[in-house]
Amino acid sequence: MRARLLLLAAALVAYGASLGSGFHFDDYAIFSGPLLKSGALLAPGPLTRLSFWLNYQAGSGAFLCHAFNLALHLGAVLLLYECVKRMEGTRAAFLAAAIFAVHPLQAEAVNYISARGFLLSAVLLLAALASWLRSQEKSGWQAKAPAPLFLAAVLLANDQWTLHAAPGVHTAHYLLAQGVVAWRYLRLLVAPWGFTVDPDVREPAVWLAVAAWVALLLAAAALWRWRAKSPAILWAFAGFLLMIGCALFPARDLAADYRTYLPMIGFSAAAGILLERVKPREAAMGVVLLLAVAGAARSWVWVSDERLWREAVRRAPEKARPKVQLAHAVRAAEALELLSQARELDPYDPDVPAAIGKVLLDERQPDAALTEFGRALALDPRNAVNLNNRGVALAEIGQTEAARLDFERALEIDPDLAEARENLNKLPAR
Repeated sequence: MRARLLLLAAALVAYGASLGSGFHFDDYAIFSGPLLKSGALLAPGPLTRLSFWLNYQAGSGAFLCHAFNLALHLGAVLLLYECVKRMEGTRAAFLAAAIFAVHPLQAEAVNYISARGFLLSAVLLLAALASWLRSQEKSGWQAKAPAPLFLAAVLLANDQWTLHAAPGVHTAHYLLAQGVVAWRYLRLLVAPWGFTVDPDVREPAVWLAVAAWVALLLAAAALWRWRAKSPAILWAFAGFLLMIGCALFPARDLAADYRTYLPMIGFSAAAGILLERVKPREAAMGVVLLLAVAGAARSWVWVSDERLWREAVRRAPEKARPKVQLAHAVRAAEALELLSQARELDPYDPDVPAAIGKVLLDERQPDAALTEFGRALALDPRNAVNLNNRGVALAEIGQTEAARLDFERALEIDPDLAEARENLNKLPAR
């Protein structure tokens, strides 16, 4: 019990600050539409959407959402401890679970509410392993049945496992790039600094992408071949396998640190087994302590949306999106300067004029905002949010009927856009 309490305390030291965080990036869209609707079971991640629905019933504020994510992380830490303890012993299990609990590479999965699918998948995967390990000590179908059920639930939990990459990124190019991205993850695992929520990862040259994949597969093959030499090697192989598996499901971005949460199961266990052999023993705990400090520092960054995106702008100065996101968190003058820089970097990104229009609208400049929303809609004609915002600008200058058309069009595209419905209802009757 003492070991488990220490593990929970370590995880809370590293990531307890997430409870004071707010919504980030895609988090704002979680409750924008019905979470449980017809066809939900056929879409990716029904279990994750069910968890968000439960959050909504309890209150859709950021605190409860972060508490849910943190609880899943704590559960995964305890399950990893139980699994490694049964296989490798108590001390190795404690070090493995401690690394998993506090490593800064875990920060994005824990602090980013929209990454919950990976947390839930990890809990279910570890529950399956724990169930299987217990079944080896007992007999009967009752002991063996839970493991495959938990494994099946993993597929229902992950809401980002699709067969298509983001618009503008060919699926084949995405998959090729994942070899290079995997080596970036491994670098962050071993040398945990240089984190950012929005890394500037571009599609690599074909030769480099192929070389990275070949090196990755050769490394995995070598670990499998030498697995009998040490249990750490077998766990490291499991980490490679999970990392390669996650790479095969395209996502919107080429790289996202929360996708390492599942592979960290294997890598943390391998690190714990190796650290168990380090003399003196205090050195191993020193490594865990340093990782805990780094994890807490990452959570401190995530607590503030402005701090999070300032870091992203600093680490990816040639990327437009961090500037657009930072513009949402700063004063109007700085926001317009950032968005001007973003427009120079990517003149065809509809999010840039949309963000400029929103700033101008907030600054009571509806005429100028109309021009920007028009540019945004020219680049993305079916964006319901921009139609709604243009409708607000039109209503501000007295163009009631034109505003009504925009609100109605927005609701045709997205019937669940509550803001457009509220704005439509505010207009005077015809």
